[in-house]
Amino acid sequence: MRIITLTFVLLLITCEMSYSQTNPGTEKRIQYLIKKMTLKEKVGMLHGNSKFYTSDIKRLGIPEWALSDGPHGVRAEMNRHNWQYAGFINDSSTCFPPGTAMAASWNVELAKQRGFVLGEEARYRKKDVLLGPGINIIRSPLCGRNFEYLSEDPYLISQLSVSYIKALQSKDVAACVKHFVANNQEENRFVIDVNMSERALREIYLPGFKSSIMEGGAMTVMGAYNKFRGEFCTDNEYLGRKILRNEFDFKGVYISDWDAVHSTEKAALAGLDLEMGTEKANYNDWYFANPLIKAVQEGRLKESLVDEKVANILRIMIQTKVLDPKNREIGSINTKEHQQVAYRSAVEAIVLLKNEKEILPLKMNTLKSIAIIGDNATRKHCSGGFSSEIKALYEVTPLEAITEKYGKNKQINYAQGYEKQSFVAERSSKGQLNSDYVDWKLIGEAVEQAKKSDVAIVFAGLNHDFDSESFDRLHMHLPYGQETLIQEVTKANPKTIVVIIAGSPLELAGVANRVPALVWAWYGGMEAGNAVVDVLSGKEFPSGKLPFTIPVSLNQSPAHALGNYSGHDLKVNYEEDILVGYRWFDTKGIEPQYPFGYGLSYTNFEISNATTDKKEYNKEDEITIRFTIKNSGKSDGAEVVQVYSSQPVSSVLRPKKELKGFDKIFMEAGEEKNVELKVKVKDLAFFDDKTQTWKVEAGEFVLHIATSAQDIKSSLPVTVK
Repeated sequence: MRIITLTFVLLLITCEMSYSQTNPGTEKRIQYLIKKMTLKEKVGMLHGNSKFYTSDIKRLGIPEWALSDGPHGVRAEMNRHNWQYAGFINDSSTCFPPGTAMAASWNVELAKQRGFVLGEEARYRKKDVLLGPGINIIRSPLCGRNFEYLSEDPYLISQLSVSYIKALQSKDVAACVKHFVANNQEENRFVIDVNMSERALREIYLPGFKSSIMEGGAMTVMGAYNKFRGEFCTDNEYLGRKILRNEFDFKGVYISDWDAVHSTEKAALAGLDLEMGTEKANYNDWYFANPLIKAVQEGRLKESLVDEKVANILRIMIQTKVLDPKNREIGSINTKEHQQVAYRSAVEAIVLLKNEKEILPLKMNTLKSIAIIGDNATRKHCSGGFSSEIKALYEVTPLEAITEKYGKNKQINYAQGYEKQSFVAERSSKGQLNSDYVDWKLIGEAVEQAKKSDVAIVFAGLNHDFDSESFDRLHMHLPYGQETLIQEVTKANPKTIVVIIAGSPLELAGVANRVPALVWAWYGGMEAGNAVVDVLSGKEFPSGKLPFTIPVSLNQSPAHALGNYSGHDLKVNYEEDILVGYRWFDTKGIEPQYPFGYGLSYTNFEISNATTDKKEYNKEDEITIRFTIKNSGKSDGAEVVQVYSSQPVSSVLRPKKELKGFDKIFMEAGEEKNVELKVKVKDLAFFDDKTQTWKVEAGEFVLHIATSAQDIKSSLPVTVK
């Protein structure tokens, strides 16, 4: 047995340190390290040695690589070899609202601040890769993971994810954009075979990934569980080589989702770098462990392919200063500044859907009693959703917030209203929950509290029995008999406000037609209660806009209208093609409950003087749109102005309109601003299936200035030569 003395180890470390100082070129440094590695050491870097770590090479000064779940907070520490929490007392973190709420803010700067915070907290927890953001398209309202994802629109996804990724990675932490690609349902996610046209892939499902990598510089990408056109995503050479490596020029690390690898040779050739997993107890049995060594030794794979993968990992380690810890960000956690960003993120996500007779904001100085009703008034959500669950330092519920802020001089009358029935409710064989039990005793108690109060606020919606990784919902209506609860409470007190806590679309017609005010507050993270109470009371104003369409009923949604959700015989064909979300509703002339981009304010805005800088453009030009916006109301507010494009005459089917730009504009009462938005002519292109290229056709286009997909304020025709 060879014995390595301490002196020899120190000498190797010293050599490596001196090399890095005298030869700063990253690629030279990578090749220097690879040449010193054995095949076993190389392969040890390509698979997990525990749930969230890869093997170190101490003699070369290469530490373990630490990964962590973290779409909206750094997950609590797990045991190395099972899924139990380690029980640390110092692993609580800042918990943000999830992805749909981030998208609902329509605030690129706020996404950036979120990235900074999560980067700082990941570094404090000594994490190297934070597994997020999740940017899969919200194709079906039923997908259990919608709450983690951002939107049904690829442009909105791209703008927010790029801002978030750049900020996160500035803190020496690698972002991991996921799940590549077409993981749009949880049902049968491990085996479902997704098929779609190349145009749908290019126009809808790839743009978020392309922007995240080519503009955001995402350092790692996670491969999805599902199959794509007959091959598992991690085995799919078209995805991993042609698109990811060649077209997107991705130089980072392609990571599998946990247990998403199904082969050694196919996955290796397809460009996968790192296998992570959960099931096989012996890490040496994983596809990228001993079987990979054997494949090289038997000549079925070249060792240069292994070197390529090690180089990708080392490249990201160097970029995030893993190999240069003295120069690396130290990080911080749970600071007041972090908590303030979490609060702002929750406030700006809140969407005002209805406000009859301006019942909101509540006139708190005139109210003597308030009924707070609903399980979601007291339920904490940060710790749910499986891989996105967060051990928050604290989580303020709506009842706690309103009691703390107003309980000393107002009577707060609480009633549970409905019960979370996850342990007694019916579950399908795939784990989906169906819970429609109406608890009349709880409803009776709620009615009594509503009767004796000046105003009633019902906190309704979903929880992580429904919005969760690993299963989809069975339906789109409110569970636990909540619609009956709202109906009875509204009879008892016409001044009833409903606050929806959820991350996915719900059927709201039966609620919206009964109550004077309806608010969508998402899962608000650790500051959820403070944020929603401050918006209801008028301390803050609502400025969120819907990042997805809310149908009247499930059968309006394209995947369900066409009968192709959730597939047949473990295959799903995206027959709606490019007509996803509002593109479908607009093009087919279907009236939703609430359109994409919709959200009211406590004030009013006027948009005028909309013009373009020219009337005719070449295909290389950029269109400048100018307009004046005025806050014509009596209170401060913010409006999200959206730009959509249309092509009235085209050689192919085009959606009635597509989002091409937006800006969130904050204004004091009476303030007026002149605003510019820019759209590149090349972004008006469609993907031509025949030529397999992007194409901008000459002719007329119309640019719409709007405040939602349905509320067009001005339309500006332009000509492309």
